[in-house]
Amino acid sequence: MSFMKKKLIPLLLVFTILIPSLVAADAAPGDMIVTLGANLTDEQKQSILNEMGAPEDVEIIYVTNEEEHHYLGNYVSRAQIGTRAISSSMITLTTSGSGLNVETNNIDWVSEGMYANALVTAGVKDADIYVTAPFGVSGTAGLTGIIKAYEITADIEIPEEQKQIANEEMVRTGKLAERIGMEEATELMNRIKEEIAQNPVDSEEDLRALIQRIAQELGVTLTEEELNGLVSLFMRLKDLNIDWNQVQNQIGKIRDNLGDFLNREDTQSFIASLLDVLSRFIEAIKGLFR
Repeated sequence: MSFMKKKLIPLLLVFTILIPSLVAADAAPGDMIVTLGANLTDEQKQSILNEMGAPEDVEIIYVTNEEEHHYLGNYVSRAQIGTRAISSSMITLTTSGSGLNVETNNIDWVSEGMYANALVTAGVKDADIYVTAPFGVSGTAGLTGIIKAYEITADIEIPEEQKQIANEEMVRTGKLAERIGMEEATELMNRIKEEIAQNPVDSEEDLRALIQRIAQELGVTLTEEELNGLVSLFMRLKDLNIDWNQVQNQIGKIRDNLGDFLNREDTQSFIASLLDVLSRFIEAIKGLFR
């Protein structure tokens, strides 16, 4: 994966975030937790801990294959999830406003951006996250484990519906990106949200027509399965209790974090344009609830 692609994916996918942050106030920078796949051998566990550079007294929790299937079974095939929980992660909380930094090793299906998208949707922010495995795996256990870890460290219970939607949004965006490209998938998702903000839909039929129109405008041909999935997802998203001020704060942090990357001639216009579009989208949505 090229440097530019690795940088663009987390920035693009975070634009689809629609759910408030749930990290507890007493979480402190430097707090760390490790998640290990429950089916790792003892030798593999120790090797991964060494790879992470985890301290001997680090808190460790385990993620089972059953948990993976529970959260991803409706959106990912059983074959892709597999029968063993192997991928593992280390999460270190960072200072407020620093954002998410995701790095992976031996993860061949869940990208850094797909992790970032699902994590922020689930309420995770301001952390360094490292996801790894002893050999190439899909990485689904890593996603499930990180969310589980934040519930434990922050002593909160993320609502089940929020977890399910976070996983579904991540998978649907990722699957679209596989076929039409990451930038195109993200632009489609954001255009749909912008249209819904400006012209709220009253029925599933109206939403379906809206998605079809936007896809056509972008030159994207959706399969019937993709269209049905997006209709289902956005019907659920629009009914959520959304903290739009928190979403706008996250966009501000992205601006701060762009730094030299945004100033590069070949990316400045593209990223700045997306940020401006999303800022207008959020302002329009906020107006609906005033």
